Amino acid sequence: MVIDFHTHTFPDKMAAQTIAFLSEKGNVKPYREGTLSALKGSMKASGVDVSVVLPVATVAKQVGSINRLSFEISGKDGVIYAGAIHPDCENPEEVLDKIKENGLFGIKIHPDYQGVYFDDPRYIRIIGEAAKRDLIIITHAGVDVGYRDDVHCTPDMVLNVLSQLEGVIENKLVLAHMGGCDLPDEVLEKLAGKPVYFDTSFVLDRYYGKCREIILKHGFDKILFATDSPWSDQKKFIELVKRFGFSEEETDKILYKNARRLLGGNLAL
Repeated sequence: MVIDFHTHTFPDKMAAQTIAFLSEKGNVKPYREGTLSALKGSMKASGVDVSVVLPVATVAKQVGSINRLSFEISGKDGVIYAGAIHPDCENPEEVLDKIKENGLFGIKIHPDYQGVYFDDPRYIRIIGEAAKRDLIIITHAGVDVGYRDDVHCTPDMVLNVLSQLEGVIENKLVLAHMGGCDLPDEVLEKLAGKPVYFDTSFVLDRYYGKCREIILKHGFDKILFATDSPWSDQKKFIELVKRFGFSEEETDKILYKNARRLLGGNLAL
């Protein structure tokens, strides 16, 4: 089994425009068109059984419409959606309650796209309340290729949040991009071994050797296979994980067992 814990889709009518904009801004080439149908095609071609889609609300007014669509389509054809939330939501607890009541497993935040630093009080409130509701929190971590000049989620910010929410968010926080995109040395020094999950999205082929070091130091129970599709190729990333040379059990933990544990009942598709 393979579970891709970090993918993105966009509505058909705006996917081409959105992908073109993000591609130019970040100087990255997409591997797929960015639609739900394209993701399903990639899954079939790559042997991915379940993909987790992580919507991002760039402004607070988008949260309601994004989540209504996610409530409607999550859990069909092997695709599970997280909920969206924004730090400027006036009623974050109500948003989180709706996400929980409608059966979504967690939320996605993106400090760079949302223009708020990860240890801002607004995020700390949202993260803490989400954890109390047994929701998983996934955040972009490290450098965003489209916003290189100002990193909104650094390892030090993560440590600050872990300190402020000690006893609340242990093992409920997923740091995308191996704990911090393009910051592997800082991740190794400051975050490896902490009670958080890292996903392998986007960076697995950027610094393959460092990713292996991070996995070995962080522990096989806290690594989630992920690609960031359409920005990385699902089939290639599966092959890269298998090429590490870990044991079958260790590889299975990365490819699906850890994600299956986190997703729990939401995996019943």
